[in-house]
Amino acid sequence: MHRLPPLHGVHVPLVTPFAADGGVAEEALEGLAHGILDAGAAGIVALGTTGEAATLDADERLAVLAVCARVCAARGAPLTIGAGNNDTRASARALAELARWPAAVAALVPVPYFTRPAQAGVRAHFAHLASASPLPLIVYHIPYRTGQPLDAAGLRELARIPGVVGVKLATGGIDQDAVDLLGESPPDFAVLAGDDLFLSPLLALGAAGGILASAHLATDRFVALADAWRGGDVVRARELGHALAGLSAAAFGAPNPTVIKGVLHAQGRIPTPDVRLPLLPAGRGSIDATLKRLADLGG
Repeated sequence: MHRLPPLHGVHVPLVTPFAADGGVAEEALEGLAHGILDAGAAGIVALGTTGEAATLDADERLAVLAVCARVCAARGAPLTIGAGNNDTRASARALAELARWPAAVAALVPVPYFTRPAQAGVRAHFAHLASASPLPLIVYHIPYRTGQPLDAAGLRELARIPGVVGVKLATGGIDQDAVDLLGESPPDFAVLAGDDLFLSPLLALGAAGGILASAHLATDRFVALADAWRGGDVVRARELGHALAGLSAAAFGAPNPTVIKGVLHAQGRIPTPDVRLPLLPAGRGSIDATLKRLADLGG
């Protein structure tokens, strides 16, 4: 039976730190996970795009999951795992393998990319996956990467599939479909902000929280922003929202997660700023601009 995860608040999709020899820096990953949870994050996401999952081999993916599962089990925190691609059968096999991780509460599964199967095909894809998945599914809707648009009606159709419990909404802005979806969101279906820059307005419209790469930085401020909207402190929420939007814009000044890794390395939280090809490390200017935004926050 599917377990309904606590899909609210700030969830951080962890970077995968690399050691000087190019391997996964497991100790740094563990420290990063603990630090983010210490700062108040509701949970963590392993093997998302921020974690460069596509560049990790099978053993490295297992190592990342083992670290994240261990931390989440020790802390009683929810773990979400990125899984799936544009092949339905392969996605089903990948999801089946997640049954071995009892700390996991959900799988973050992208809308099929490149193939562009239209909304009916997207629904059939998720219905097939949800019918056999050991974990509830969060739809990762990011049309500027997948090439597959979904309107509010299409997202509501996905929400009605048993076992689909939320959506990471990353449409590159706040459009009419986002407004419509949040204005009439299905019961027990969590809309989570996926574009960091638009977290505050999406929370104001009723989003349950967010899956936010830039919340590696100033995690406590992102948590405070979510708490302010939830508690009705509009003045505080607006103040934090504007400041954190500036931080997020700087953190995405070069392809994700290059700037975030550069900042984490500058802070001494990971051993190298390294990313894997086809990504290249962020330039010093992007890193310094983000560090300045952090300093302006006092974080």
